Amino acid sequence: MENRKFAIIGAGNMGSAIAVGLIKSGFMKPADIIATDKRESSLEEMKKLGVTVSYDNLEAVKAAEVALLAVKPYHIAQVIEEIKSELNSGKILISIVAGVSMDEISEMAGKEIPIFRVMPNTAIALQESLTCISSNKNTAPYKKYVIEMFDKLGKTIEIGEELMAAATVLSSCGIAYALRYIRAAMQGGIEIGFSAEMAQFITAQTVKGATELILQSGNHPEREIDKVTTPMGITITGLNEMEHKGFSSSLIQGVMASFKKIEKTKK
Repeated sequence: MENRKFAIIGAGNMGSAIAVGLIKSGFMKPADIIATDKRESSLEEMKKLGVTVSYDNLEAVKAAEVALLAVKPYHIAQVIEEIKSELNSGKILISIVAGVSMDEISEMAGKEIPIFRVMPNTAIALQESLTCISSNKNTAPYKKYVIEMFDKLGKTIEIGEELMAAATVLSSCGIAYALRYIRAAMQGGIEIGFSAEMAQFITAQTVKGATELILQSGNHPEREIDKVTTPMGITITGLNEMEHKGFSSSLIQGVMASFKKIEKTKK
């Protein structure tokens, strides 16, 4: 593993989660990471991890070989303008900023800069993210390193940049969709007799088991569903009631609404 200094520009929820994941995985030592943010509270959390902190984006990038942009979309132009003088063809630029294309970043940063667009989700702090990665033509010497980095934080998949908006919805927003299911199932569990704590544990572990069934077997979900739906049984009764109330269609519509929103934002 190559030892590179890593600057995180924007130590908010996702930026700090990436720092935590990199340290927990052993991919980086706290001393290899420099985090910046305007909020003192965010930097205090990074300090507790042993990460070097700064309010100066330019100095952070100057001291690093890899710069991760983890800022709001409306701040990215200003941030790139701040750090542009320290970007070059030998420095990796990674953006997790939703809705800002590599072409746009290249126009702001310089066409010779190796740029990766990366879309993780918040499970990255637990090294359980699904991270989608796309890159421009200047990244060949660095691709193995970047993929190895994010493989330490969960699973990665390379996609064309045209799918990045869809990846944002299905993976990044998808965490919230899955958690909303867990919350709803918990509420049902409480109604049928469990305490809130017990309902949460049972639901969360059940969902974890369901995902492992799919990941390890590669089976379509319906194949696993068929194994627990006996004729005239309680499972099929519950599933049919959920479908009558629009369970699948409402979820699909939610995914599509989020996708339309991100596509509209890009225009």
